[in-house]
Amino acid sequence: MRVGIEVGGTFTDLVVVDDTGVRTSKVPSTPARPDEGAMNAIDAAGIDPTEITELVHGSTVATNAVLERKGARVCLFVTKGTRDILLLQRHDRASIYDLRYRKPEPVVPRRDTFEVDERLAADGRVVRALDEAASEALVRDALAQGDYQAAAICFLHSYADPTHEEALARIIRAVAPEMTVTCSSEVTREFREYERASTTTLAAYVQPVIAGYVTRFSETLAARGFAGRFSIMQSNGGRMPAEAMARNAIAALFSGPAAGVVGAVRGVERAGYRDLITLDMGGTSTDVSLIADGEPELAAMTKIDGLPVKTPVVDIVTVGAGGGSIAWADDGGLLRAGPRSAGATPGPACYGRGGELPTITDAHLIRGTLRSDTFLGGRMDVDAEASRRVFAPLAERFGLSLEEIADSAIRLAEANIVRAIQQVSTERGRDPRDYVLVPFGGAGPLHAARVAEDLNIATVVVPPNAGVLSAAGLLLSDHVHYRARTRRLRVTAETIAEIRATVEELQEEARDYLASLGIEADARFARVLEMRYVGQAFEVAVNLGDRVLGDLSADDLSELFAEAHRRIFEFAKPHGDPVEVVSFRVGAKAPPPETVTVKTQDSPSGSAERRARLVERGEALDAALLPRQALGVSALPGPLLIEDGSSTIYVPPGWSARLDATGNVILERES
Repeated sequence: MRVGIEVGGTFTDLVVVDDTGVRTSKVPSTPARPDEGAMNAIDAAGIDPTEITELVHGSTVATNAVLERKGARVCLFVTKGTRDILLLQRHDRASIYDLRYRKPEPVVPRRDTFEVDERLAADGRVVRALDEAASEALVRDALAQGDYQAAAICFLHSYADPTHEEALARIIRAVAPEMTVTCSSEVTREFREYERASTTTLAAYVQPVIAGYVTRFSETLAARGFAGRFSIMQSNGGRMPAEAMARNAIAALFSGPAAGVVGAVRGVERAGYRDLITLDMGGTSTDVSLIADGEPELAAMTKIDGLPVKTPVVDIVTVGAGGGSIAWADDGGLLRAGPRSAGATPGPACYGRGGELPTITDAHLIRGTLRSDTFLGGRMDVDAEASRRVFAPLAERFGLSLEEIADSAIRLAEANIVRAIQQVSTERGRDPRDYVLVPFGGAGPLHAARVAEDLNIATVVVPPNAGVLSAAGLLLSDHVHYRARTRRLRVTAETIAEIRATVEELQEEARDYLASLGIEADARFARVLEMRYVGQAFEVAVNLGDRVLGDLSADDLSELFAEAHRRIFEFAKPHGDPVEVVSFRVGAKAPPPETVTVKTQDSPSGSAERRARLVERGEALDAALLPRQALGVSALPGPLLIEDGSSTIYVPPGWSARLDATGNVILERES
């Protein structure tokens, strides 16, 4: 029995695969104690923990610790002269017209930052050696100034040589053995000092939180007889054993959204779809990502609460457009939808948990695209009258009927999603018309056809178990570990051997790390070089794909860079202009010992077709309401509402729906 549990902002989803097939459960999340929500999902599915052989988990614990500023108290040790690095940040402004703009607040204040008298040059040469006796005195004095739970170390240019950081870490552990110590050279061995310092402090900030959470959850499972393998999802789309994640918490920052992308890729690949845009719409937000040739795009850096995190993450754009997003009128009298959300507590008004604000879920109940008698396959009672009550003030303010104001709120949420997809497609040199849209999450299939229409996407593919696909993605993910290193090398015939050797060195490091965790498998490698024209300020990621390193020439590498540069900026300099590699990033991917096939389960809503009245875009529609298993290979024209147990698929007029041979629901737009 294999179980995937994904804790979202509003619901906790579970998928279990065993000899009898597939079962799912979806229960409200418990934000204060996410592990309780996970155990509730296990109980709701009727699972005996003693029978679970493998459990893979993804959660928002690390994310929430940063957003809610509930991490550990951290002291930061930096090179003398760089105490203000977290405050100076960069000279950009996220909102250039905001007169009250303030830079993001770091998680470590200046008073908790201490300077160490040491210095390395950019090439790793020692300019000023670390005095261990003086450093020990500094550490004792610093730790006496506060009740610190974790220490972060980020010395200038330590990516080139971690010796000084490692020496100070030994001193801190000797002085305070119970303290968690995080070195920048362990978290990210890449240049750009502010980004490295931010990543290191965030890693130290969430480390005790994640370690405590994993320990508490593991003990709860063990107390109920669980003795199987326990893994945690990472932001890069791969899983790692829980004990390893307890030492590398920053890698779990965006585990939930990454699991959804993996689930989408694996869910539709058997049908031959390899170029897709994912749309994961849950209760709190919507996450979108672009997949080219069956591989999720990875970003070298992301941000959380405005703070940079330099670690490989699945390239995802998130917008505040979920089922719990609140509809409201701004000071200018315009209708808005999100980004504020009702979340899991109290949730939309229709949930009956005290919610008094109109949300997108309430809007769907009013419009008719969600039905109270089939919500979550009939397993959850909702109050449609409460939805109408909370939307009434907005309808009166704008002089619209309840159905019209609800439809307007939904269309605003869809416009926000379209803008997010443009960020991962057209703004990155990709034409969305060349891709299929793959929606999932509880609300994704409701909005997918209209979002695709606005982007001129002709095909929507809804995989099985779309409402809990992130949980399914946990079971379908590989074990993954990344290594990165900054090493500036100009691309020439003389340096190509050193470039190849650096990639091979990182491959060995990544493979050896997996082996140290007991993951003995023939690993596949993802190899990316961060490259630029000499003199450029920032780099372009160049994916080496499956190319044989020994056959890679300087000309080949320069041409790969030119192609990547042209795709993003629509030009490349003439051949012969000097190009350099700045950083290397290599990931080792090892599939789990046994493969898992997650197929659909029958919807509990019966097989007979019924009718539903709905209002959309100013038009009253009479739609067929039918369960997923009632579809066949012959296309049925919209309007349709297809019940799928954990989600509802809306097929508007001008679209049709059919099942393909692998169980996906295919929505196609009439030409």
